[in-house]
Amino acid sequence: MNTTIRNKRFSKKWRNPLFFISLGMVFLLLTGCATPPNPATSSPAQTAQPVQEKKNTPPKKVQLLLDWTPNTNHTGIYVAQQKGYFKEQGLEVEILQPSMGSAETIVATEKVAFGVSYQEAVTFARTQGVPLVSIAAVIQHNTSGFASDASLGIDSPKKFAGKTYGGWGSPIEQAMIEALMKADGADAKKVKTIQLGNLDFFTASEQGIDFQWIYYGWTGIEAKIRKKPLNIVWLTDYAKSLDYYTPVIVTSEAFLGKEPDTVRRMMAALSKGYNEAVTNPKGAAQALLDAVPELNKELVYESAQWLNSKYIDDAPRWGEQRREIWENYAQWMKQANVLKGEFDAKTAFTNEFLP
Repeated sequence: MNTTIRNKRFSKKWRNPLFFISLGMVFLLLTGCATPPNPATSSPAQTAQPVQEKKNTPPKKVQLLLDWTPNTNHTGIYVAQQKGYFKEQGLEVEILQPSMGSAETIVATEKVAFGVSYQEAVTFARTQGVPLVSIAAVIQHNTSGFASDASLGIDSPKKFAGKTYGGWGSPIEQAMIEALMKADGADAKKVKTIQLGNLDFFTASEQGIDFQWIYYGWTGIEAKIRKKPLNIVWLTDYAKSLDYYTPVIVTSEAFLGKEPDTVRRMMAALSKGYNEAVTNPKGAAQALLDAVPELNKELVYESAQWLNSKYIDDAPRWGEQRREIWENYAQWMKQANVLKGEFDAKTAFTNEFLP
C-alpha cells in the first residue's frame, strides 16, 4: 500500500480538542505572510471526478497532519488509507500526528499540504492574513457542549452560577459561557474558572472541577462506557450561531493554486473513506484500530457508531459547507469581542474540490 502513517508521541495538551486556543499568538507572528489570490474559494462547486494517474506514473507524495490524537473524527482518513483509496487516486499519503506547532500554521506555511483543523481556528487565521482554506467539513453540526457529572444537577446554563469551570485559557470559552448564561437569564460573573493544564475531563472532575467543554462523540462516549452519567448543555440549544464546523480539512491558498488536481484527488479519496464510515461504522472503527491499536477498542467502536450519522447528516454530500454557517459564527465571534479584523467567508472555505 502506498500510504504510511507516522505515530509521534503526544504531550497531553494534544489530547485536548481546544488546543487551538494558542493559535492567536501564532497567527500574529504570521501576519506578514502574503496572501496570494485564491481562484478556488469564489468558484461554484464542481462535480467532475479526479483524473486517474496513468500507469507507471509515480504516486504523488503528500502529508496530512491531524489536529490531535487519532480518534473517530479521523475514521474516514484511516479507511481511505487501509482500503487503498489514496492509491486509487495516485496519492501516497503520510498521516502525521502533531508534535510541535499547530496544523494551521504548518499547513498555511506549506510545510504540509493538508491538515485537520476547526472553523474557529480558520476564522482567526483569515482575519490575521494567514492563507488557510477549509476544503471539507468532517462533521456537519457542532457536537460539543458543557459537560458535568449528573449528580451535580447542572442541566442548564443558569446552573453554571456558583460552580467551577475547568478551562483551557481561550477567550472563546468565556464568551460561550456568557452567551449561554445570558440566554438563560443568568450572570456569568458568578462562575469561577480554573485553568486545567494537562488534566483530562475525568481527572479534573475528581479534583473540584464542576463542568468542562467536551466533544460528546469522544469524551461523552467514554463517560458512558465508564458508567459515569453526564449532563450536557449543548451549545447549539442556546445559540444557533455556535453550530459551526468542527473539525474541517484544510490546505493553503498557495497549494490550491499550484496543485488543484492533487486537492481533488485527496477529496475524492477522503469522501470515499467517510462515506464508508457512514455505511459501515464497525469497519471504519476497525480501520482506525488497525492503524492505532493502543486506542480503547470499546470506545472507538461505540464512538464510530454514534458519529456515523453525523458525518453527512442533513447535507447533500460529505464535506459540504455553507456560507451562512461561516458568516453566522464569525458574526457571533465579533459580537463577543473575540474576533478582530475583517473576515470574508468566501475566501475561508470552498466546496469546489469535493467529488
